[in-house]
Amino acid sequence: MANLLPPRAAADGARLLELAREVLDTEADAVRSLASRLGEDFLAAHRLILATRGRVVVTGMGKSGHIGGKIASTLASTGTPAFFMHPAEASHGDLGMITADDVVIALSHSGESEEILRILAALKRRGTKVIAITGKPASTLAAQADVHLDAAVEREACPLELAPTSSTTAALALGDALAMTLLEARGFTSEDFAMHHPGGALGRRLLVHVRDIMHTGAKLPRVGVAATLAEAILEMSAKGLGMTAVVEASGALAGLFTDGDLRRTLEKHDSIKLLKIADVMTRNPRTISPDKLAAEAAQLMQAHQISGRLLVVDAKGGLVGAITFNDLLAAGVI
Repeated sequence: MANLLPPRAAADGARLLELAREVLDTEADAVRSLASRLGEDFLAAHRLILATRGRVVVTGMGKSGHIGGKIASTLASTGTPAFFMHPAEASHGDLGMITADDVVIALSHSGESEEILRILAALKRRGTKVIAITGKPASTLAAQADVHLDAAVEREACPLELAPTSSTTAALALGDALAMTLLEARGFTSEDFAMHHPGGALGRRLLVHVRDIMHTGAKLPRVGVAATLAEAILEMSAKGLGMTAVVEASGALAGLFTDGDLRRTLEKHDSIKLLKIADVMTRNPRTISPDKLAAEAAQLMQAHQISGRLLVVDAKGGLVGAITFNDLLAAGVI
């Protein structure tokens, strides 16, 4: 498609894209530089939070406060009880939410935020440990904190060097690093994560198992391995899943026969009256355990181009259920 923008607009667009790339590169460099500075201070902060009997209270003013809110949310959702406290409100009564068993993470790029410095003495008096994340290791907050994490950046990504950009990104990355190391140390699992996120698509993907949505009992189409094709077709029609499982006398799965298999069989045979299901079924079909997440069933269907139906077997290979693409849709998994 031809460029319909006037020359000046096209030139401005090119400059804007150049600036956007510079911003992303600058912020990426700021985060990468943190890795080389991680050391004992980071481990001390990690151990302090891991050992606390209370909660993590995150505080910060302005843009640092917004970043602090995100850090608190990430900690809380990954196994570390945490909440955000506005430092201005803290000096007007909200300090009562903090105990000696808690740990405070205080964010301030300058390390001189008046609202945070104003509550430091009160926190010290009650014995609350403080972790400071600042861009100024020589600042008042860094000096008075029990642990200081250096989030200094070479420069902000703002062309005016005014708006907090690289510095807030660096602080957020440090918070994420803390949260993930704590998650690892606590042995936090995907099941634990699901318990913290029961709502929405994420909760459904992590909480719904195959056993919760599979067809079982009388609703499960199945015929014996000695059945005729005609009997299998009747079973498929009665159960309405577009397929039937074929089982041994022991209940072990022997094969699968689907609508697609029926079409292919009709194309190959002039008459199907004498055919046995064992002669035309698909042997060794892909299966899944009832204990797997429904999301894993969806992934298996997609990866192997399974046409919307999947049989469920137990640890001994016995048929216990079946799920369809529509079951996954109805459960909100896909």
